[in-house]
Amino acid sequence: MSNAEVTAASAAGPEFSPGAQALLKNLQEMLNEEKWTRATLGNYSTSQFKEFDVILKNARDEKVINELKKNCDTHLTHTRNSIIALYLSGMVALSRQIIDDSAMINLVSIFLDNHKWGIVKYLCERILDYGESKFALRTLADCYKNDNEEELVYGVWERLVKVDFEEADIAKSLAEHYEKLDKKEEAIDFYKKALHRYINKSHFANVREIWDKLLVSNVEDIDFFLHIQKKIAKTISEDKAVVLLNDLYAKYKNIDIDIAINILKIVLEYDEKDVQGRREIIECFRKKYADHSQLEEYIRISNLSQNYRDVHQAISDFEKHIAFDKGNYVYHRTWGVGRIASIQGDEICIDFAKKRGHSMSLKMAVDALQTLSKNHIWVLKATRKKEELRDKVKNDYIWTLKTIIKSFENSCDMKKIKAELSPSLLSAGEWSTWNTKARGILKSNPEFGVSPDNIDIFTVRDRPISVTEKYYNEFNAQKNFLDRVSIIRDFVNNSDADTDSEYFSEMLSYFTAFLRSTNTTEQIASYLLLKEISSKEAQIPAVSANFEDIFAKIDDVPALFKNLKDTKLKEELLQNIKLHIGSWPEVYIKLFPCALLPSIIVHLEKEGYEDKLTVMCNECFENFRDNREAVVWLYENSKDTGWFKAANIGLEKQLITLIHILDITYRDIENHKDTIENRKINKRVYNILLKDGELTSFIDAADEDTIIRLFTFINDVKDLDPQDKLNLRSKILDKHPDFKFFGDAEKKVSRGLMVTQSMYEEKKKQLAHIMDEEVPANSKEIEYALSLGDLRENAEYKAAKEKQEQLNSQIAKLKEDLERAQLFDPNSINTSKVSFGTKVLLLNETTGEKEEYTILGPWESNPENNIISYLSPFGGAILNKVDGERFEFVINNERISYLVEKVAPAVL
Repeated sequence: MSNAEVTAASAAGPEFSPGAQALLKNLQEMLNEEKWTRATLGNYSTSQFKEFDVILKNARDEKVINELKKNCDTHLTHTRNSIIALYLSGMVALSRQIIDDSAMINLVSIFLDNHKWGIVKYLCERILDYGESKFALRTLADCYKNDNEEELVYGVWERLVKVDFEEADIAKSLAEHYEKLDKKEEAIDFYKKALHRYINKSHFANVREIWDKLLVSNVEDIDFFLHIQKKIAKTISEDKAVVLLNDLYAKYKNIDIDIAINILKIVLEYDEKDVQGRREIIECFRKKYADHSQLEEYIRISNLSQNYRDVHQAISDFEKHIAFDKGNYVYHRTWGVGRIASIQGDEICIDFAKKRGHSMSLKMAVDALQTLSKNHIWVLKATRKKEELRDKVKNDYIWTLKTIIKSFENSCDMKKIKAELSPSLLSAGEWSTWNTKARGILKSNPEFGVSPDNIDIFTVRDRPISVTEKYYNEFNAQKNFLDRVSIIRDFVNNSDADTDSEYFSEMLSYFTAFLRSTNTTEQIASYLLLKEISSKEAQIPAVSANFEDIFAKIDDVPALFKNLKDTKLKEELLQNIKLHIGSWPEVYIKLFPCALLPSIIVHLEKEGYEDKLTVMCNECFENFRDNREAVVWLYENSKDTGWFKAANIGLEKQLITLIHILDITYRDIENHKDTIENRKINKRVYNILLKDGELTSFIDAADEDTIIRLFTFINDVKDLDPQDKLNLRSKILDKHPDFKFFGDAEKKVSRGLMVTQSMYEEKKKQLAHIMDEEVPANSKEIEYALSLGDLRENAEYKAAKEKQEQLNSQIAKLKEDLERAQLFDPNSINTSKVSFGTKVLLLNETTGEKEEYTILGPWESNPENNIISYLSPFGGAILNKVDGERFEFVINNERISYLVEKVAPAVL
């Protein structure tokens, strides 16, 4: 018996149904017959492949599809051109989206080499049933060419261009095809695709040919041309970009003078020695400023026409000077907004609001003044009624945004916008509402864009931008990898965005490049994202990478999981681990303490891995410092499960572990270590132990030794509110009235500031009043003072800053005192000696008079009413004295003798 027959026989064993065994046996007989009879290609037709499809369907129904593929793969090891095995194995691989499609490619190639076009076409269509394939589409197009079905060829080519981002020649052919049909939009679209792809290939001859065509058919799309020239300069050369920009300039010279000037500036950026470009920009300036009274003088002053002068400096000087003309607005940092009244030679006269008819030289004006357009926000604030402008701002968001952004060289962030509006035109509350709506407009309105270098900088578009290009610009401006993930995901989910565009393909290529990266976080994130996108967009080819190979490179899976910081990517990672990694239960167990996802627990429970969960549970509690959040999660969500109970972690140990976590999170917060994360954990533990009453419920049923242990742990949590400790103490005494807290009062006196409940509450109210009322009021005073301008002579600003320092000092002192405070429990008064909370009757043996004092803390101290602090010199002298004890106290060089007659509890 051959190896293949042994495999088939073992596969068709008793574990399968009779129908499954018969199917596998029949398959083996077919493979053997094909091999022994050496069936020729001429014996095959599409009808036989349809019969093979029936075998596949039956194998799935009988649940032996895996065995079928194994048998076919085994057969191919010694009969590599078996038509039956290639087809069946290849179709199973396709149905599973397995990357290796070599079986189907080999099969198609066999029939293609023998010109069996009908079968080739059928096989390609079957491949395409499972998603777009570059190989299948190219081959199918060849089939249609062979049959002279030209229209079908173009249809397949369109599909091919969508999935093959490198294919340029076919994109160009499609453009020419639609051009002949007089379908301008379709032709332009495919010419653009071809242009991008020829640039990527550095085929400049093809690039120039298409550039010239688009200059004729789509010259108005200046943004596209400016985007393309950047790509040409970067990918091919700056010299080639200059050649094309000169052609573009020739078109725009008589269409839009501002765009023409901008094109020439780009040319001169690439080649500052370009004499012709320098001459042309001078002529453009003459055309633009033909009515300016000082045009020729400013050209002369700036040396714009002198080749020895740096062209960029010359242009900058000219543009500074040309803004100075009669009627134009300027700004001085002290005198504010002014208007140019006249220019006589080198003398300029300006009317400022508080300094009219001010004269200065032109040179000084250029250095000291900032020129403003008549629509600059500062000009509007200076020339329009405040209420009128305020109403305009409140009701016309788009006008306001455009005005402010354009006021600052068409580059502005929300911080700057706020500075111009609040508090001068909008109150803090009004700004909050206005800001939310404005951000929505900036994100969605096509008249606004973002800076290519900074996602937070907004610009106003001269021409509305398409949704597709808006996303593309935001993508390029965003430097953070995961933020780019969010942008492309939003792009795919937006029906108005064009996933057929080259902008989209460029965004995709950014992530595709990471599949070859050594950065495993970005590599696996790109893999997961591309899989996600390809599942939504049929034209996107399957990811040509293997998850197992990428995963094998990960040294620290929990660290990678944490770095992803994207919920969707994390979910996809977990799914792929379970699907592709054999040891997924161990990986899930390792991941849980940092992932804390219920789905991990659900999958492990469902697959019967409760024992692993039990081990994990013990490890989390034993290493609670590193797994603090996992411990809290397990206590909140899993303590009633069988696998948690099997860990045998007693309730006392659970609570003590939580107390330890409460303590270490307080300390980490104080040391500014992972503050936000520790605050969240701290709050959850506090709620469990004290707010939800878990601690008191346990203490109610506990013995005295257990209570001592628990209270000792909770009492040692330094930063826990003293009131919470006092409340717990009182509840213990309610349940166990005779319970003794040994040495507690002395311990508190030695390490903290003893205070009564009433004074503690008073100090907390005082702190809250300063922080909630006085600090915000002071912030408004500072904000108002800043709006007044020049800080050097701003008395309001100085006074407000002094008040701020004063408040900060008061806050720091109160916080420090409150942190030191130890609440005194009236039930713990000890009258066997003088101590906090006692009243002592003394006999002044020097004068023969009796004196009575109440011993409290510095907050309660009131010497006029004989209430003294235990921290005062006299209070310290009395402390711990007992009935009948004599002592001496020196004051103002006078020695006084006292006798302690009686120690009694004070009325608190």
